[in-house]
Amino acid sequence: MSKYESVSNIVVSTSLDNIIVKGEEIVWRGKPKKSAFIINKILMMLPIALIWLMIDSSFIMVALSSFDFKEIIWFIIPFFALHLMPVWIWLGNVLTANKKWKNTEYAVTNKRIIIMSGFIGMDYQSIYYKDIKNVDLKINVIDKVLKVGDIYFDTNQKVSPGFLDIENVYEIYPKIQKVVLDIQTDIEYPNNLRPKENDGYNTKYNVKI
Repeated sequence: MSKYESVSNIVVSTSLDNIIVKGEEIVWRGKPKKSAFIINKILMMLPIALIWLMIDSSFIMVALSSFDFKEIIWFIIPFFALHLMPVWIWLGNVLTANKKWKNTEYAVTNKRIIIMSGFIGMDYQSIYYKDIKNVDLKINVIDKVLKVGDIYFDTNQKVSPGFLDIENVYEIYPKIQKVVLDIQTDIEYPNNLRPKENDGYNTKYNVKI
């Protein structure tokens, strides 16, 4: 099994409740702060897109001043349509940001961490507690201004999955850390963090965030 599972559906779902299995209970669920999520999407790749656009604009102006437009139009349009790809990617991120925010939801359950995201289709990522090495909190300068933070789950993957642009992150982060530690400990060494009538694998985690 991979460090986390990813399941994509072509039919748009409005909630992660559809993938909650029998016996699974949600300890915490939430969404990114909308304004922070959209602003971060706008700022993502913005410097690259602006530099790329300035460079290509200069080439276009030189080409137009040096050659007859009718003679080079067949070359300029397709070439720069492809060469401006970073600009189109950035513009795509901006135009789809609101829809992606609507389709983004996070959950901590007694079985796993769930990340729901998508634009046209939906993508569900399940991160199992036994695979989590560390729970990391990252707050950059922009996040600090927007009063949000990102919680990442280190599973030794190249890109760590995480909860992005979370409000009240200083309160949520230690609580999620506790849930991960409690359940990991219970998996390895069944204990009394769960009900006394049945310690171990089939017991119930009682903590709510």
